Amino acid sequence: MAATKVESLTNPRDSLPNTYNSVTAREVDFVTRFNDNWDALRTILGIMRPIRKAPGTQLISYTADVTLEDGDVGAGEVIPYSKATITKATKDDLTIKKYAKAVPIEDVDKYGAEIAVEKSDDAFLTKLQNVVLGDFYTFLNTGSLTGTATTWQAALAKAQGEVLNKFAVMAKDVTSVVGFANILDAYDYLGTADITVQTQFGINYVKDFMGYSTLFLLPATVSGNTAIARNTVIATPVENIDLYYADPGDSEFARLGLNYTVQGETNLIGFHAQGNYSTAVGESYAIMGMKLWAEYLDGIAKITVSAGG
Repeated sequence: MAATKVESLTNPRDSLPNTYNSVTAREVDFVTRFNDNWDALRTILGIMRPIRKAPGTQLISYTADVTLEDGDVGAGEVIPYSKATITKATKDDLTIKKYAKAVPIEDVDKYGAEIAVEKSDDAFLTKLQNVVLGDFYTFLNTGSLTGTATTWQAALAKAQGEVLNKFAVMAKDVTSVVGFANILDAYDYLGTADITVQTQFGINYVKDFMGYSTLFLLPATVSGNTAIARNTVIATPVENIDLYYADPGDSEFARLGLNYTVQGETNLIGFHAQGNYSTAVGESYAIMGMKLWAEYLDGIAKITVSAGG
């Protein structure tokens, strides 16, 4: 007697449409697009590969200062030490965040699967991306290199000068500086100027502008988080930005019966889709532990345009 063919996620019954494979393909597509978006965004920012950390890892930002002693030292005299002071400025934990989305069969019946499922997946992906970016923009606003300028253009110049000077004092190399400005301020300034504003994933930016490798043009808030208020410019060297992540494909999660689809060498997000017969909805679950972080808080300049500027 032939062995009974057992139905599974990877081995469905031949007599039925292979819905399991279509769900798996949807999961792979979701995580691949998410990872591809972040690869492109990292390229725009100019930051290196993401750094994998264990969930719960504490991320720490520092401030650094050096008190330089006199370099005029006589022959045979002891050379005095310049005092370097490194201070922990802020810290945060790298934690796994969990999200769920449900699409009822009524929506599929009303709009069709392409609209109800695919479009909601697109919106879900964008919202998840904006969670990470929104947290980062809020963090940037805590930069301790603060100052004022009389015009928006002067604020851009001052912010860049402040971070270049800070990293020079710390004897750290800077290959390029990225800036963050309010989009309304930017367009007020640009007017009819022949400058190309590029857009990817809903993020507007200008390349090679006034000494910045990239100037990001942001609204005042993103996903409920403070981004860039009007009359504010923020700058930091690309060397000061890292992307940390906890791998959602960690085998420890599977011991709980939680198997998330991940893709590629760098697993930034895990995604799982399934049907819930008790509520007649299609459920989607996403987990991620990502954080954009700056190593030096005093390597972030936040310059405000003074009233009347």
